[in-house]
Amino acid sequence: MSASQRPVTLLVGTTKGAFLLRHGDGKWSLDGPFCHGWPINHMIGTGQNLWAAGGNDWYGAGIWRSSDGGATWELAKLANGQVDTFAAENPDVAAHLGIPALPPGPFSGRISALWSVHLAGDTLYAGAKPATLLASHDGGATWQAVEGLTNHPSGPSWEPGAAGLTLHTILHDPANPAHLWVGISAAGVFASEDGGATWDRRNRLANAPHDHGAPDHGACGHDVGYCVHNMQRATGSDLIYQQNHHGVFRSPDGGRSWHDITAGLPSSFGFPIAVNPHDPAMIWTLPLNGDSKGRYPQGGRALVWKSTDGGDNWSPKGAGLPERNCFFTVLRQAMTTDSQQPAGLYFGTNTGSIFASFDEGETFTEAARHLPTVLCVETLS
Repeated sequence: MSASQRPVTLLVGTTKGAFLLRHGDGKWSLDGPFCHGWPINHMIGTGQNLWAAGGNDWYGAGIWRSSDGGATWELAKLANGQVDTFAAENPDVAAHLGIPALPPGPFSGRISALWSVHLAGDTLYAGAKPATLLASHDGGATWQAVEGLTNHPSGPSWEPGAAGLTLHTILHDPANPAHLWVGISAAGVFASEDGGATWDRRNRLANAPHDHGAPDHGACGHDVGYCVHNMQRATGSDLIYQQNHHGVFRSPDGGRSWHDITAGLPSSFGFPIAVNPHDPAMIWTLPLNGDSKGRYPQGGRALVWKSTDGGDNWSPKGAGLPERNCFFTVLRQAMTTDSQQPAGLYFGTNTGSIFASFDEGETFTEAARHLPTVLCVETLS
């Protein structure tokens, strides 16, 4: 099958709802917005089953679910927001505006939004703000808190990142779904090998001297910076890559030790990281000029940086991307791959564009534009 015929469906979460961006027969088509205009921080899907996690202080927190490929959606409200208080205090106005009166969400007062959703075996997980891991064993209809993480001894010391104390990344081992990893900004990486009952904090740098040279690592100089932005696990191994607030890191042992692989990139700051599902040494990231310098591509030129040796060396890829006057940001969950060969690479911007590559990041085309701020891009499996 030629690249122009590649069938793929992208799940796009934005500040104004969820979208489905489909490719086939050489063209892209867009459906949405879905989820009643909620901000959707993350989406996943398998077959006809889709899940969209989101919310904010106004809407509250919830998971939108579709069992028919996005034709219809149902909300599992997990925490009430300001809109619910407004509706209770102004029932006539709420009825006129079409705001439904919903019963209190089970986690009202505990969480304010959902930032991630992940399917591990038969268990659906969701990561919340402030940092809470939730689990569902019925496809997202009902949820329970994973208190083993909530009660971690380091919990009182967790500090929020700029977006708050968010649990934004959830990974698992497909061969052993009880083996989990989560990323919390700004508390770092945590791993469980018993389905969430107990957790280890895994932020330790490897012993190589060059891994301890950056001033922004942990206070003792031997930890990865706690503000992890995104993680991805290589297929079939405990090899994990991390884009951190302070660089890019690689762990060969499930997060027990981390190697700094930032050298060769134009900056140490960025949000997303992606790994080829067929080649654990092929990774991509999109560096930005810096935390306090505008958070846009270096020099105003969009470049995806690619490594084919696990981050030991990097090369810029810009064919088809804006070459000048580019000031967008690509957020932590707005880059992904598909499972086809060669792997496709996709990312979305806060200026509402989606870029697609069907040749492992060598060349790109703009698949959509003028969307709301893109918060996540995932592929339907």
